[in-house]
Amino acid sequence: MKKVRITVLQKMFNRDLAAQYGAEGLAPCPMLREGQVFYADYAKPEGLCDEAWKAIYQYVFALAHGAGRKTFYYGDWIRTPGVAICSCNDGLRPVIFKLEATEEESRPGDTPVTK
Repeated sequence: MKKVRITVLQKMFNRDLAAQYGAEGLAPCPMLREGQVFYADYAKPEGLCDEAWKAIYQYVFALAHGAGRKTFYYGDWIRTPGVAICSCNDGLRPVIFKLEATEEESRPGDTPVTK
C-alpha cells in the first residue's frame, strides 16, 4: 500500500446560498488552508476535517492500493493516472482536494501526517 498526498487546492464559499441558508456569520472553512498537505493511506490524517475525510476516503483508499485512471468514472474523469480531484460535502463552503498516489510505502503502525 502506498501513501497518498492530499493537497487543499481551493476553499470556496457560496455567498448566495450562505445568505439564504447559512448560520449568522458563516464564512469559508476555518479548518483548512489552501496549499495545506496531508499524507494518508487508510486512516484520517490528524488535522483533516472529519466530514472532508468521509467524502474523500474511498478515493484515498483506492489510490493507496494502486487504482488507475480508468478506475474512477469509466476513465473519463481525470487525465492523469494516480490523481483524483475531490471535494468535501459542505454545500455552502466546499473545499477542493487533489489526491495523488505516491511511491512511498505505507508501513504498519505509520501515523498519518500533516505537512
